[in-house]
Amino acid sequence: MTHDPIYQRKIQFQSSYPGRFPEVSPEDWNSHTWQLKNSLKTLPQLEKHLTLSEEERAGLLLTGTKLATAVTPHFFNLVHATDPADPIRRQIIPRIEESLTDPTEMSDPCGEDSHMPVPGLVHRYPDRVLFLVTDRCASYCRYCTRSRVVSGVSDQKLETQWEAAFEYLERTPTVRDVLLSGGDPLLLSDNRLDKILTRLRKIPHIQFVRIGSRIPVFLPQRITPELCEMLEKHHPLFISIHTNHPRELTTEVRDGLARLSKAGIQLGNQSVLLRGVNDSLPVHAALLHKLLMCRVKPYYLYQCDLIQGSSHLRTSVQTGIDLIEKLRGHTTGYALPQYVLDAPGGGGKIPINPNYVVSRTPEEVVLRNYEGKKFVYPEVNESLVAK
Repeated sequence: MTHDPIYQRKIQFQSSYPGRFPEVSPEDWNSHTWQLKNSLKTLPQLEKHLTLSEEERAGLLLTGTKLATAVTPHFFNLVHATDPADPIRRQIIPRIEESLTDPTEMSDPCGEDSHMPVPGLVHRYPDRVLFLVTDRCASYCRYCTRSRVVSGVSDQKLETQWEAAFEYLERTPTVRDVLLSGGDPLLLSDNRLDKILTRLRKIPHIQFVRIGSRIPVFLPQRITPELCEMLEKHHPLFISIHTNHPRELTTEVRDGLARLSKAGIQLGNQSVLLRGVNDSLPVHAALLHKLLMCRVKPYYLYQCDLIQGSSHLRTSVQTGIDLIEKLRGHTTGYALPQYVLDAPGGGGKIPINPNYVVSRTPEEVVLRNYEGKKFVYPEVNESLVAK
């Protein structure tokens, strides 16, 4: 048996402090309010630290018309100063390609607007709803599925009718699972978030509440002991973080995730498959293993949605299938996410897997394993089984 060295790499964590901000005190750096107040948002701020390409400079000049630019100092310290192909930089610095629209791309690729019984509440699956509680994020991903409504610069604005949303949930007993998203729910104050969770917990048929957030990665300083203590009151509570590259998992992120885990919150990760970011086997394997070391289960690997201006970041579906194929059998099952595609127009998540079934007959199923070896599993003749 051969052992691929890419799976044997030592897992290391590094702090993002002080980086480009040596004059900032540890007290300020560890304050999430300081981080937000000092986010980098303009061309002059970014040019002070980065050698921008022509494509990036042009993208920044257009940034106020589609999706705002904002990068927390913590995350900005991870961006390479001179390399436009840097995987962290590709996620967060605008490029002129965002102004190019492929005919297949959509402003609302997941069909959320057409599945809103009340503004801000998406009800697409029978037992689950998506509750959009804010239109702001700590930093803005250039491949954002909701770029049409987040950041406050596009023509379409996010409207959430709070009381109408709660009343809809109260009179819809089929809903047992609520996902808070936006924007980023963890940007809300502890008190505001506590009120939302408390109101949801008063609805008897709601069993699970989930939060989708990139705050633990963009702004780990927000994961305070006080926040964790508040969240702990609302179990069972799940948080899906969003990490795409192993360098994003700094010591600050690791420690923030540990605080959430110690508060009993189940943590999963959702990645988006992005060209030049995490579409290579060594990078993806390192990401998955580093997540497990942070007590986070790799949950979903998303095929990038058909967002307008995202073609420079999208990969082929085959790239994702090949990644899963090469990972399976070579690492623990806990490290394997489910590769999914959100069907364009609102069809929901569709799992995509390598094909391991070679053939099927009423008598047997022929399967292959991760090594390509074939195995026969005899089928049960259910007509002969005693009822």
